[in-house]
Amino acid sequence: MTDTTPAAAAADRPALPDHLSVDPRSPHHVAAVFQHDIGIRFNGKDRTDVEEYCVSEGWVKVPAGKTVDRKGHPLMIKLKGKVEAFYK
Repeated sequence: MTDTTPAAAAADRPALPDHLSVDPRSPHHVAAVFQHDIGIRFNGKDRTDVEEYCVSEGWVKVPAGKTVDRKGHPLMIKLKGKVEAFYK
């Protein structure tokens, strides 16, 4: 019988890093974290469009609309404020 309590579920999850990126080419990408659902709360609101965050420095990077660079990657803008990362 497996234990499905929230405490047991939290035990098998890796700790959320201070700086995390969705982009696998980034040095801040941690694949083990993305096997679980992650939530980002920025200035008290849940955001679903965050591509990268840093809790200690207080910023998130989000796409700037539909604008892309010459390689087809979305252009990012950095927003500063209070950042909280959590598992859903």
